[in-house]
Amino acid sequence: MMRAGIPVPQGFVVTTSAYRAYMNEHEIDPLITEQLGRIGSLTNGALGEASAKVRERILAGHVSSAIEAEIVDAYRALGGGPVAVRSSATAEDMENASFAGQQDTYLNVVGAADLIRAVRACWASLFEARATYYREENGIEHAQVSMAVAVQRMVPSEISGVMFTVDPSANDSGELLIEAMFGLGEPLVSGQLPPDAYSVDRELLTVVDKQIATQPWLLKRKGVSGSADRGGPEEMPAPTAVQDWQKLADRQIGQLAGQRLRLEEHFGQPQDVEWAFVDETLYVLQSRPITVSTPGSAAQTRQPIELSPVASGARASPGVATGVVRVIGSATEIDRVRDGDILVTEMTTPDFVPAMKRAAAIVSREMGLPCIVGAVNATEALRDIELATVDGSSGSVFEGDVSALLTPAETESEPDVRLDTCTNLYVNLADPDAAELVAALDVDGVGLLRAEFMIAHLDEHPRAMLGSHRGAVFTQHLADGLEKFASAFHPRPIVYRFSDFKTNEYRNLKGGEAYDPHEENPMIGYRGCARSLAEPDLLELEVEAIKQARQRYPNLWGMLPFVRSVSELQDVKTLLQTMGLTRGSDFKLWMMVELPANVLLLDEFLDAGIDGVSIGSNDLTQLVLRVDRDNGQLASMFDERDPAVLKAIEKIARTCKERGVSASICGQAPSVYPDLTRSLVEWGVTSVSVSPDMIGQTRRILHGAETGAALVP
Repeated sequence: MMRAGIPVPQGFVVTTSAYRAYMNEHEIDPLITEQLGRIGSLTNGALGEASAKVRERILAGHVSSAIEAEIVDAYRALGGGPVAVRSSATAEDMENASFAGQQDTYLNVVGAADLIRAVRACWASLFEARATYYREENGIEHAQVSMAVAVQRMVPSEISGVMFTVDPSANDSGELLIEAMFGLGEPLVSGQLPPDAYSVDRELLTVVDKQIATQPWLLKRKGVSGSADRGGPEEMPAPTAVQDWQKLADRQIGQLAGQRLRLEEHFGQPQDVEWAFVDETLYVLQSRPITVSTPGSAAQTRQPIELSPVASGARASPGVATGVVRVIGSATEIDRVRDGDILVTEMTTPDFVPAMKRAAAIVSREMGLPCIVGAVNATEALRDIELATVDGSSGSVFEGDVSALLTPAETESEPDVRLDTCTNLYVNLADPDAAELVAALDVDGVGLLRAEFMIAHLDEHPRAMLGSHRGAVFTQHLADGLEKFASAFHPRPIVYRFSDFKTNEYRNLKGGEAYDPHEENPMIGYRGCARSLAEPDLLELEVEAIKQARQRYPNLWGMLPFVRSVSELQDVKTLLQTMGLTRGSDFKLWMMVELPANVLLLDEFLDAGIDGVSIGSNDLTQLVLRVDRDNGQLASMFDERDPAVLKAIEKIARTCKERGVSASICGQAPSVYPDLTRSLVEWGVTSVSVSPDMIGQTRRILHGAETGAALVP
């Protein structure tokens, strides 16, 4: 995925060869044969005892010095710090069987010693009772399976979840399914919390249906100072005010859904994707084949029916099943479940697998049986019902046997195409480690290089670093990142936006509470050029980094964020000149146009001397409509296609075209709304800048807008 330009956190893999060497060194394979070769798959107690003996032997051994040294060297090359340690067994993703998620993942692992322990624990988790049972059921030899371990930089997820690029509950319905929750995604993957569920049109990337789940708590990475790193993530209550919020804004849903095409093109089949958002940046954490649904083969969707469900939830796996209802409180009651039963439980975990195999409908995608999740009243509503029908395709449960009324209909999907464009297509980037991969894609440069990710990676407030006489460390770190971008894209332009942290974001950095006040509305608070003028010593740290990178790569330009007035623009330009950064033939200076004042006085801003503008459609829409796009109650009102916003964008584009000034637009709107892109081309924008996952789709939309061909989303 990294080679394909998909935004994956950096990492390395402890290969299956290391696992095999460890198993041979400690003579564990004979123990596996002895303990598991004689176990009947339904003998739950004996299976658990035998599996435990194998795990104990694996955990008791010591990793060889040679393998340990390689792991530690790779960890140090990654930069150390918190990492996620993920199991990946060789038999997880077969054509007709999948037991991914039945092995362990360890989050927030810090330090070489803890990393080695986590790797060994991942190896041992291959012999959890649930995974052992699954292999027994599918005729997979235990000793023939190996375990690789992926070690990735820990992503402190603000929102995370999974995406099925073909909705597993609806086969080839033309929709994909996204599930999301606040915080780290482990409670979703392990089945501890119900997620939001969004059905999205695969082609148009528009939201078809939403089911919002209440989230009473979340899993968060612990602080990153001192010993607080250790001990893994921690559960914390979700603020009452946000527990019922929609987890992903519609624009983020569209951005994530846009990854669908790139992932399917790369792997050649529908994917089950784990993802996370951090400060508006999307990361794909892992991707594997969907094993419960294949487009084009007996594709089906349910016809509307005149029935009243007794319980409803999110669709999770397609199909219809009728059976006796069994309400189960915990895994200790699994022996109550008989063949053909409908299993109803508050929350399933992998320990339910033996019971699920005997159930006709389950809360598990991997078993290929009808499934509904997030039916909040199911345990009560179904407790007194003897016979029920589960329709996994609609997310509904009906009393009695109504399976004959649920008739499938076939659908077909259209092939995807990819075309070139004349309009410059730039990319928005933030992570230096992704620069080389993205630069290999069909893009004309970087239209928005965000500073915030690189600064946040230091995890310390720049003012605190200056106070401890480490401003040079800040500058060098930033310069190194800028050089990675500039070298990867050279000679294509890199438009670096000077830091535009808001106070609530700066306060999250180490030492930040001492320097940044609490603001009721940080979006229109102490940020942008006003902050640069008030704190020129911090601005100078960035300027020195730019100058250092430009010594070798003059394709690095600058862009000023959140400019409130013409005089503010002039003052910042003067300040940059005193620091040795002057607009000229080989250094272009752009400004973000994201405030109504920028639109109303655009000619005056251009008269002050600017080489280009970038329309920040997200902030501009919020400020024109006075809508907080992150407020779940207002999210539906946020729309870049609002007539007032469109008039503002048209004025910017036409004015810049008349003045001969470059005009770009950054944000997801051009990727999501083909009609808007057609208008942007007509009005005269010179470039569009999008996130890496939207490159292919935006090319197709731009081509259609330029040629008048039918737009292909």
